[in-house]
Amino acid sequence: MSVIYFSKLPLFKLAHHLTHQVVAPLSLPNSPDSRSTSLDLQAFRQQWQQLQQLTPNDPNQSIPSSAESIEALQVDWLIDLFNTLFTAKNVRLVRGESEPEYFPATETAPARIEFAHGFFQSALHEISHWSLAGKHRRTLPDFGYWYAPDGRTEAQQQAFEQVEIKPQAIECLLSLMCGRNFRVSQDNLHADFDTSQSTFEQDVYNQAKFYIDAPQNLPTDAKTLLTVLAFVCHDTIDS
Repeated sequence: MSVIYFSKLPLFKLAHHLTHQVVAPLSLPNSPDSRSTSLDLQAFRQQWQQLQQLTPNDPNQSIPSSAESIEALQVDWLIDLFNTLFTAKNVRLVRGESEPEYFPATETAPARIEFAHGFFQSALHEISHWSLAGKHRRTLPDFGYWYAPDGRTEAQQQAFEQVEIKPQAIECLLSLMCGRNFRVSQDNLHADFDTSQSTFEQDVYNQAKFYIDAPQNLPTDAKTLLTVLAFVCHDTIDS
């Protein structure tokens, strides 16, 4: 089985398309709520650049940082960006204590996307699921998705991989737009069957490539966030 390099996806093509669809930075495509959103892209860009300059255990920094503390700062940044960008959607991105979970909005509180253990990558994954969930699914706990824990049967694993292709493809694009590496998660470490014939990794790659080639097929909220990340994070975009 050949090695798949997600980093070689032509992300510049998607970034170029998204940013050139924007007349002004706050006039985001397919975002009817953009007029009520105050988002200082330049401030977020500067913050991200500062975070990218931090090096774990560098004694020359004014405040020496560990990899964990840098990750925590990046997560804080992502939470602030997401919650500001989607304030009109009545949803909050929340650092979770354990496993990820989605809680629908109530009469007194916005919906909550809780991601696992404060990990940046988990936040991107849960955002991807949220972006794919339609209006009805966003009213259901965990979007009404089926899930079986690690230790799935072969049939369960096939079903799991089928529903994970699109969210992991979106997670891939979000990751790369932030300059982060991406690898698929089959989430079945204790499988008692041969997984070597799975096409999941290739399927996710193909779906990500499809979104790059046909960005009009991206979910609206994923497209909005990717557009902002293209302005804020992607190295090829001029400030």
